[in-house]
Amino acid sequence: MSGIGTHTKGDTDMSKANGTGVTKLFEDAHAEGTLSMAGLQTLTVVDLGAQIQAGLGIHVDDVQASEVVLVTVMPDDSGSISHSGHTKTVCDGHNLVLDALLASQQKDGVLFHTRYLNGHVLNPFRPLEDVVRMHSKNYSADMGTPLYDQAVVLLGTVLAKAQEFSGNGVPVRTVTLLITDGADAGSQKARAKDVAALVKDLQRVENHIVAAMGIDDGVTDFRRVFQEMGISDRWILTPGQSAQEIRAAFQVFSQSAVRVSQGAASFSRTALGGFGA
Repeated sequence: MSGIGTHTKGDTDMSKANGTGVTKLFEDAHAEGTLSMAGLQTLTVVDLGAQIQAGLGIHVDDVQASEVVLVTVMPDDSGSISHSGHTKTVCDGHNLVLDALLASQQKDGVLFHTRYLNGHVLNPFRPLEDVVRMHSKNYSADMGTPLYDQAVVLLGTVLAKAQEFSGNGVPVRTVTLLITDGADAGSQKARAKDVAALVKDLQRVENHIVAAMGIDDGVTDFRRVFQEMGISDRWILTPGQSAQEIRAAFQVFSQSAVRVSQGAASFSRTALGGFGA
């Protein structure tokens, strides 16, 4: 697997920021049977083009890898994270995933994307060596929990980027982690069933994994929340409130992400086995 260039047209070329390019990707995915009508409507009824464009990052022409793995993490930046004292732990967990991938033999074919739960894009899809680490200067957990709205944007970004590569004949696999310490609060446009429509489409193609982590807040049934969003039980993590338990959950995800990067056969075993693989 050859490497990924670091000079990225996608990071700077915002000529498609009106979303027309993104819409075309979704229409192509629907035409090819990747995206259902329900999924297409979820992504196009509300204009999400500019938000999704912000995460697409490196241009497909700047990637020389024979196959690509897209790893996406959505850290919760709601106020309850800081109130619970988890700010540093979430930063450490995100960076732990990055370090595990950097240590893998297949690192040159991996692109990484970080979008916070409230929409801030820390890392549009980019090579691992260019990824910005999370720390107290770029991560402030002081917002709400628009879980459904932002899950739609995040999964739409993953789907659009995967479509870019597959449309150019490059095999692509993806693994995505949503993180929250509470149930949805504040979503304006999307509901759990909208997220589920996208998750179902991604799972049907059989080269995508969508996982979720619910950090215990003492009241939320995270398995129910995530199952309503279409996420398979085997891809749900429910750590307790201690830093040790949260870091351990990130470690489990990082191991899965590394396995996904190791090839199609390893991906299939991982996808079937979930976090227990």
